[in-house]
Amino acid sequence: MDKWVLASPESFLWVLLSFLIVYAAIIAFTRAAGLRSFSKMSASDFAMTVAVGSLFGSSIATSSPPLLVALFAFALLFAGQWGVARARRRSAVFRKIVDNQPILLMRGSELLEENMVRSSVTEEDIRAKLREANVLNLDNIAAVVFETTGDISVLHSSNGAQELDPWLLDDVVGRDAE
Repeated sequence: MDKWVLASPESFLWVLLSFLIVYAAIIAFTRAAGLRSFSKMSASDFAMTVAVGSLFGSSIATSSPPLLVALFAFALLFAGQWGVARARRRSAVFRKIVDNQPILLMRGSELLEENMVRSSVTEEDIRAKLREANVLNLDNIAAVVFETTGDISVLHSSNGAQELDPWLLDDVVGRDAE
């Protein structure tokens, strides 16, 4: 039972030392690669965040992976994220392969059932997002979009008279369907 609860003072010292080194490395790599490393704009961003968190936890709490291997793995993760972000900026083909496309879930007050099924979003999910966005009247909704991050955006106005700029839906699947 002691092994489940207690540890030697030396173990705590190694965890502290590992934490300080790995934490400093994450800050340094983030400064070098940019804040995009932890954004949630694409699937690769999400994977990066999960991988860094998992590696961070395992590298400070256990001796596996060894500290230098963990630091090398962090360097690879950040370099990979930087490379993917750079390729996304330079190539529409690569961007199309790596990124999900946003999907229109509502056009005005109309629910787009086919797009909801395609994105596995329920009417209840949309209703919750409308409440979260303080929508008081369905007539004030211009569009509801399932974003590449998994978030749902609600585009609405308080008076319903404002027109939606088409540029905002430029890359959205289902924007042209009637």
